Amino acid sequence: LQECVTYALENNITIKQTELDLKAAEINKRDALGNFLPSINAGGNHSWNIGLNQNITTGLLENQTTQFSSININGNVDIYRGMQNLNRMHRSNLAILASQYQLDNIKDDIALFVANSFLQILFNKEQLKVLYAQNEVSQEEQKRTGELVEAGVLPRGDLLEIQATLATQEQQIVNAENAVILSKISLAQTLLIDDYRNFDIADIEYEVPLSNVLNETPEVIIAKAKETRRDILIAETNAEISEDDLKIARGALQPSLTGFYSYNTRASYSDIIAGSVLSTTNPTRVIGTVEGTGQNVVVPNFEPIIEGPDKTMDQFRANDGYNFGLALNIPVFNGFSLRNNVERSKVNLERSKNQLEQANLDLESTVYQAYNDTKGAQKAYEAALKTVTARNEAFTYSQERYNVGLLNAFDFNQSRTQLETAESDLIRAKYDYIFKLKVLEYYFGIPIANLN
Repeated sequence: LQECVTYALENNITIKQTELDLKAAEINKRDALGNFLPSINAGGNHSWNIGLNQNITTGLLENQTTQFSSININGNVDIYRGMQNLNRMHRSNLAILASQYQLDNIKDDIALFVANSFLQILFNKEQLKVLYAQNEVSQEEQKRTGELVEAGVLPRGDLLEIQATLATQEQQIVNAENAVILSKISLAQTLLIDDYRNFDIADIEYEVPLSNVLNETPEVIIAKAKETRRDILIAETNAEISEDDLKIARGALQPSLTGFYSYNTRASYSDIIAGSVLSTTNPTRVIGTVEGTGQNVVVPNFEPIIEGPDKTMDQFRANDGYNFGLALNIPVFNGFSLRNNVERSKVNLERSKNQLEQANLDLESTVYQAYNDTKGAQKAYEAALKTVTARNEAFTYSQERYNVGLLNAFDFNQSRTQLETAESDLIRAKYDYIFKLKVLEYYFGIPIANLN
C-alpha cells in the first residue's frame, strides 16, 4: 500500500496540476516583491532624414540625408501607494500557503482513494480464496456422495443437488475472478499504469489493525481534525487573503507618491561649422552705402570652416541631460470603479467567512458520521465473527449427519450455503471496518498508508 500511495503521489496528474498552481503562486510572490524595487528602462533610436533639409552650415535648403541618434534611460519607484505593495506581499505569502494546503489536501484524498482501491482488491482476493476452498470441499462431497449413491446408501437426487451446487460455485468463481481483475484495473488507472495485465499488489494477509482512535470522543477527534485537516486551513487562509484584498482595494483610494528619473543624450552625423576664416578670394563684402555720398560700406568677409561631425561618444557626453522629481497622484473620481472594488472585496470577505464557517460545520458532520460508521462497522465485524463460528459448528454437525445418512442433500447444502454466506459477510465486514477505521484515523491525523 505504501508503494502504491507513493507511486500515485509521484505520477497523479491532478497532483502535478496543483504543483504547477504552487509554482505560479511563488512566481506571483516575486511579482509582489518586485513592486518594492525601482522600474528601470533604457531605449535608443537612430533616424535618417532623406530629402529637402536645411543645411546647417549654409542655411540653405538642400536635398541631403542626415542622421541622428539618441539614448534615454528612465526609472521610477513607488514611495507610497496606500500600503498596497506591502499588502500584496502579505497576500502572495498567504496564496503560497493556500496552494501548499491544497496540494497536501489533494495528496491526502488520493492516498485515501488508493487505500480504498487497495482494500477492494484484498477483499476480492479473499472472497475468491474462500470460493476456491468451498469449491474444493464441494468436489470432495461430490466424490463421496457419488460413491454412496453407487452403493445404494443415498438417492441419486443428492448427487444432482451437489452437482448443481458445484455449477453455482463455478459461476461465482468466474464472477469473483472478474471482480479481482476489474479492481486491479481500477487501481492501475489511478496510478497511471498501462500494463494492467501484469499489475498486482502484494499478496499479504491483512488483519484488523489495533487502534485506540475509537477510545477518543468525537469532540476530541473533531478538535484534532481542525488542527490538521487541510480543507479547514485552506478556508482560513482564503479568509485572510480576502482581508488583504480589501486592504489593497482601500489603498487604491489613497494618494500615491512616485519618484522618477530620466537621462537622455543625442548625436548628429552631419558636418559642423568649426569656426570662420577671412576669405582669400573676396576679403570684404558690401553691406550697404553711406547716404548722401553713395560710398559703399564694407565689412570683412569670413567663410565658415566646415569639419566632419565630432565622435559619437564625445557628442553623447556633451549633449546629455537629466530630469528627476516626484509625482503625486490623488484619486478624485474614477467612475465609481475604486469604490466598487472596495465593496466587491467586502462581499468576497463575507463569502470567505461563510465558507470557513461551512467548512467547520461540514468537518464536524463528517467526523461524527465517520465515528458512527466506524462504531457500526466494528459491531458488524464482531457479529460476523460470531456468525462464522456458529455456522462452522452447525455445518460440521450437518456434515456428520449427512455422512451417516441422517440428513438429506437439500438440508446439507442449505447449511453449507449459510456458512458460505457467513464467510463472505465476514470478509466484507472486515475490510469495511478496516477502511472506515482508517478514515477515522485520517481525521485524527494518523497516516493512512499503513494497514498495520
